[in-house]
Amino acid sequence: MEKSCTLVVHFDKGTPALANEIKEALEANDVTAKIEALKKAIMLLLNGETIPQLFITIIRYVLPSEDHTIQKLLLLYLEIIDKTDSRGKVLPEMILICQNLRNNLQHPNEYIRGVTLRFLCRLNESEIIEPLIPSILSNLEHRHPFVRRNAVLAVMSVYNLPQGEQLLDSAPEIVDKFLSSEQDPSSKRNAFLMLFSCAQDRAINYLFANIDRIIDWGEQLQMVVLELIRKVCRSNKGEKGKYIKIIIALLNASSTAVIYECASTLVSLSSAPTAIRAASSTYCQLLLSQSDNNVKLIVLDRLNELKSSNREIMVEMVMDVLRALSTPNHDIRRKTLDIALELITPRNIDEVVMMLKKEVVKTQSGEHEKNGEYRQMLVQAIHTCAIKFPEVASTVVHLLMDFLGDSNVASAMDVVVFVREIIETNPKLRISIITRLLDTFYQIRAARVCSCALWIIGEYCLSLSEVESGIATIKQCLGDLPFYTITEEGDGQEASKPIQQVNSTTVSSRRPAILADGTYATQSAALETAMSPPTLVQGSLSSIGNLRSLILSGDFFLGAVVACTLTKLVLRLEEVQTSKVEVNKATTQALLIVVSMLQLGQSSVLPHPIDNDSYDRIVLCIRLLCNTGDDIRKIWLQSCRQSFVKMLADKQRRETEEIKAKAQISNAQPDDLIDFYHLKSRKGMSQLELEDEVQDDLKRATGEFTKDGDDANKLNRILQLTGFSDPVYAEAYVTVHHYDIVLDVTVINRTKETLQNLCLELATMGDLKLVERPQNYTLAPESSKQIKANIKVSSTETGVIFGNIVYETSSNVLERTVIVLNDIHIDIMDYISPASCADVAFRTMWAEFEWENKVAVNTVLQDEREFLTHIIKSTNMKCLTPPSALEGECGFLAANLYAKSVFGEDALVNVSIEKQADGKLSGYIRIRSKTQGIALSLGDKITLKQKGTA
Repeated sequence: MEKSCTLVVHFDKGTPALANEIKEALEANDVTAKIEALKKAIMLLLNGETIPQLFITIIRYVLPSEDHTIQKLLLLYLEIIDKTDSRGKVLPEMILICQNLRNNLQHPNEYIRGVTLRFLCRLNESEIIEPLIPSILSNLEHRHPFVRRNAVLAVMSVYNLPQGEQLLDSAPEIVDKFLSSEQDPSSKRNAFLMLFSCAQDRAINYLFANIDRIIDWGEQLQMVVLELIRKVCRSNKGEKGKYIKIIIALLNASSTAVIYECASTLVSLSSAPTAIRAASSTYCQLLLSQSDNNVKLIVLDRLNELKSSNREIMVEMVMDVLRALSTPNHDIRRKTLDIALELITPRNIDEVVMMLKKEVVKTQSGEHEKNGEYRQMLVQAIHTCAIKFPEVASTVVHLLMDFLGDSNVASAMDVVVFVREIIETNPKLRISIITRLLDTFYQIRAARVCSCALWIIGEYCLSLSEVESGIATIKQCLGDLPFYTITEEGDGQEASKPIQQVNSTTVSSRRPAILADGTYATQSAALETAMSPPTLVQGSLSSIGNLRSLILSGDFFLGAVVACTLTKLVLRLEEVQTSKVEVNKATTQALLIVVSMLQLGQSSVLPHPIDNDSYDRIVLCIRLLCNTGDDIRKIWLQSCRQSFVKMLADKQRRETEEIKAKAQISNAQPDDLIDFYHLKSRKGMSQLELEDEVQDDLKRATGEFTKDGDDANKLNRILQLTGFSDPVYAEAYVTVHHYDIVLDVTVINRTKETLQNLCLELATMGDLKLVERPQNYTLAPESSKQIKANIKVSSTETGVIFGNIVYETSSNVLERTVIVLNDIHIDIMDYISPASCADVAFRTMWAEFEWENKVAVNTVLQDEREFLTHIIKSTNMKCLTPPSALEGECGFLAANLYAKSVFGEDALVNVSIEKQADGKLSGYIRIRSKTQGIALSLGDKITLKQKGTA
């Protein structure tokens, strides 16, 4: 049976000591050997060993020692040995140590006295403590504070024993007298703690008798005062007013820990605006004054809680909260921005945006490595502000456009998405945004940012000058045509060298893209890192433009976007340009560019040819430029913009619904009560007390003090652990909080006998861990006991908690009864809470979450259809894709297979194949299942790999 323990020491079980060796060392005269032997004995006892033969040896040879280390270890030994028999009576040999303890309590050395008094605090046997009480009380008057502070704790522990009031009935009076004359801060704290826990009225009287000197008390005593105030106010809400004055006074204390506890206590006790304002101001001061990042995060959590319940007051503090952005830690910055963005109003939006703009400018300096990540957070914050208050967009959009060429691709992507939304929602800014975008387009080095910027140019260049400038900008960034010469294609090895050098900076790879719903789509991978200009290919300009660099690196998805943008600009030029000659000239130039990209994609200059999707889009642009119709023109010039507008409207609608769902404070209704608290009788109350009483009246009137909305939910979480006919009935109330599970077990003795050593033994299955084991209890007939057990969750797998109740009856001590409990199943849904996530963030996290295996495929087969047929026959799969759909150009090919007979009805197979330069096929296969992820590897022989096993 495991027991409760007050001492934990690391023990190496690999080298256990023998009892005989320990006994010989204790009997020797060597002090060092005795110390080592005592340590070994203590560690053996802590790990469940019983060494009863050592007790007499220790009494004879160790007890008389004057060495302080030996005396300290002796007290630890006495603390952990069994002092009672199986019936709970003190062992006779324990009387032998009483005289030694009395001598220690009268020892001339204050250290021996202090550690002995501390040892007595952990004794529960009143037979041992009773003869020592006079010596304990005499130590209250010792000259050294170390002895006095431990003597007070010993008095408190004696008074808290089951027979404590009979042993020391005058303890509160003695400690009260001691407290009035004591000067040592720690001793005063311990004395006040004793009155607080044992004689609360005396503690309150002492508090109000010295109310003027509270600010000068020590930090430890002030913390106990706050704990007393919380306890008194919870039990007697009517007396909150006079205690809140004390809390307000303690807000000026020198200790930051006291200030923090004051603010927390103030928020928990009062809803008055003055109290909430004082608490929030205190939190903001701590946020700026503390250097520890953990403290800042905790304070931000408290501010976030205040924001949820008292938003009107927190709005006034938004600028103070934003000052925490000066901390270089990104977690603190992110949490600060999240709080501030929910506190912006028309009154403070200008100040907030100005602050964010200053922070954006600061990120241009290269002092910190993660400036790009911080700039991304600021851009997203400004984007949110501009959506809520469109009038501020004009003050920030041009500043942010300077970062379109940022080396941090995520930050640059956020900027271009912000620009795309602002140009649609703020028509007045369209001309200035387009002009600035065309001027800075050459600085953009990321393919994803280029694609979005090109879409903006194609959709919002409306006037003649804008269209011509857009075409000229794209031509400039593409450089001279052609992209390669015929001699390069013919000269294999010499031409391959510069191309390989081009690709050494960024390697292009095709892979399935992950859509917002988690499905896959085929595309060429857009480069997501900053581009550096590649080595020149013959026929290019001396200074290569950004679009040319990306296309020469094999990014034909961007090439298709360039073709579509040029097509839109030419179609719009036909509407705004009166000269047919200029229109035809622009059309031929666009056709030349598009055909050159197509020619580059089908050549052998690049290691990877153009993919089918990009090829089809570019061919469509060529056909459209050669022969345009009114219907096609309407689709290209109007429908795209209309789809984007619908997307923004849908996004705005969802955000509005979320805001309405989160809104907790409704507008005043016609029949709402208007409380004129100025007409209320003050009765000598301060403004804070008056406000607090008004708030309490409101809560009482609305039933907030009495209602409990979770009653029904609590009943749903009660689980029956034993049957109604069992001698002991048990049921558990399960509370799940994040990754902590608390079992509150009610145990009822349904018999007429006293149950001794009753213990709730629990064990777990799965990734659940029992934090502490419940102790033994004695249960009277027909009585009940509440037992709590804490469990930690370490993964998202379903776990099971099982166990039994073990007890002994008073009639038959030797026989132990075991009652097996029902299992408690902990499901993942019990500790997962729903949350919202933007499409872009979801796509990024989904791509990073490698939940399935991927194995490369290499085969000697050179035909796609033969390759897929080989898979189907070898694994007995049924192909959902008709054979005709597998025909097409060599390149990136994906087919969905249904592994019905091999992996079950829910298994889906994704095959990705591409042809290498030597004509061989390569790729990979993914198999998705609800229960497992399986990878299929193909060579000369078909093999299967499952997670972790071959």
